[in-house]
Formats: sequence, structure tokens, C-alpha cells
Amino acid sequence: MRLIQHSKPAFSKKESILFKPIFESSQIALGEIAGDFEKKLAGYIGTAGAVSTNSGISALHLGLLALGIKENDQVILPSYVCASVLNAIDYTGAKPVLADIDYETFNISVKDTKRKLTKSTRAIIIPHMFGLACDIEEFLKLGVPVIEDCAQSLGARYKNRLTGSFGHLSVFSFYATKMITTGYGGMVASNSRKILDKIRDLNGPDKKKDYKVRYSYKMSDLEAALGISQLERVDYFIKERKEIANAYNSALSCYDVILPDDKNDTNRIFYRYVIKSKKAAVIRRHFRKNGIEDISPVFKPLHRYLNMDYRDFLNTERVYRDAVSLPIYPALKNTEFLKIINVLKKSINI
Repeated sequence: MRLIQHSKPAFSKKESILFKPIFESSQIALGEIAGDFEKKLAGYIGTAGAVSTNSGISALHLGLLALGIKENDQVILPSYVCASVLNAIDYTGAKPVLADIDYETFNISVKDTKRKLTKSTRAIIIPHMFGLACDIEEFLKLGVPVIEDCAQSLGARYKNRLTGSFGHLSVFSFYATKMITTGYGGMVASNSRKILDKIRDLNGPDKKKDYKVRYSYKMSDLEAALGISQLERVDYFIKERKEIANAYNSALSCYDVILPDDKNDTNRIFYRYVIKSKKAAVIRRHFRKNGIEDISPVFKPLHRYLNMDYRDFLNTERVYRDAVSLPIYPALKNTEFLKIINVLKKSINI
């Protein structure tokens, strides 16, 4: 039985021969191509600039440092997000403060974030979960620096502006499963030249006039070349994902599951197609049995890692129990789609 993968990158014939001129130039480390990728991404999302890194977690780490986050500062983030976000905060010595999410949108709760604010709060990290933009303006009103985590939302819009253009800074991941990929790789974007200059200074220890702790987080030209090519196709990727999402909507509309939906002033890109069902455990079990890769939308909520009281994260707990992520990517074949629907319907009807 051939496994239907949960995520799969899409490469073109052009990308298969992309690296030849780079090899011939012998310039595979940081050079003109990485700088070009930075300009193109900043131009796409509409920020003053961007700095490329070797991963999304590196981008977030540098972003936190550029905001002056240090030991004992408090940084608010949702419990329902990947552990890499928590790791980046821990790198700085700051104290992570977990907030619950909105059950309907999967995004961090404004109401719970307000409850968690203290005089020591120095930043709020806002992931746009699964490609649905968070209500970012409500967080900007809180008067605390906002970091947009756009690892899952490249191309998503809020009030006709792209995610990544609202916060004090934004971070992106180009890991193999993301909207565009460089293998690994990441980016920090901002409208603040001061923040961008700080990040550039921190990103590389060599050839500096002074000494302080800096980090070898740079992106190579090999990765950047692939990133530029992928960015040129991001609108196509978004279109294909939306078409598959519409097909899921049509096929599942009469079944007892909660389907994803756009909220007011947003334009979802369907990085993930996540449904909710009381039979989520049954669906996941049947997926595994029938050769469909079963990926939890979030592997494990952060409050569970930290052994915190689940009663403070009731929406997160409900989503963790009920959410099922269906395969959605441009390379998904129609036969694979039909098999997913068939297995899912049988699971629901049990």
C-alpha cells in the first residue's frame, strides 16, 4: 500500500536545474542571491526589508533579541503551536506565558491574552494558524510589541493586507512542509530599519568591529535560489490549495464535521485543511490503517509539555481532541483525494 503523504513540496523542472549556475560560480554561501531573496520576500509582503536565516526558529530567536527580549522578560504565546516557538523564547532566557486559543479559528485568544498581560510583558507572538489570519489589529491595540509568526500564512490576508506586514516584525519558515520551501530556511521581516539592522548585526559573528555574542544563522545562496523560484509560484500554490479545499467542502458538507471557514476581513490560504469531529480519534485510526499519513495539526500543546493545568486551556484541549488535518498540497492526486474522502466518510458513519 502506497502511503498518501500529509504534506509534499511542489518542484518544477526549472528548479531541478536551478543550482547549476551556482555550482559553477563557487558562491554557495551568503551572497547576492540570498540578498535578492530578502528583497523579493519583503516586496511581496510589503515591508521595508527582510533578513534571511537558516530556519524559522533562528528567525524568531533573532527577532526576539532585536526587540531587546532578555532574561525574566515575559513573552505571551498560544499553547496551541509547535514547540519551536517555545524554544526560541527559552534561548533568550525570557519567561514564556501561555494563552488559550479561539476554538473556531485555532488562533490565539485576545481575551485570554489580555488576562495574561503584566508589567513584565515585552512581546506577544501571534501565529496565523493553518493559513487563517489572526485578528491582528486587536493585539496591536494592547501596546506591546507584536511578532507575527507567518510560518503557516505566507500569502494570507487580513483586511486586504498580507500577514507579516502588521507587526513590529514577522517571521517565516521555509521548511519542507511550508507554503514555499528551501529545505530548511527562514526570514525575519520588518518595517523598522533599526530592527533589521540589529538582526543583520546579530546574524554572523565574523568581520565585525566589536565582539559580542552573535549567531551563525545565515541562509546559503543554494537555499535562496530555490526560495526565489518557489516564491514566484506561491500564488499558484495558494490557488491549488484553495481548489482542493473547495472540493473537500463540497464532499463533506452533508457530514457531521465542522469545516474550516474564512472569518470577516480574512483570506485563508489553506496551509492546512483542518476539520473538527467528535470522531477524530476514529478518523485518525482509519487513516493509518488505510495508508493515509496521520499528522496531528499540532503535535502536542505547550501546556502539556510544561505540565500546566489543562483547565486554563480548555479551547486548546478541545481542539487537540477534535481536530483532524487532511492532506492538502498542489501535488495531491485526484485518486488520493477520493480515497481520503471515502475513508473519512466511512469513519464518520461508524
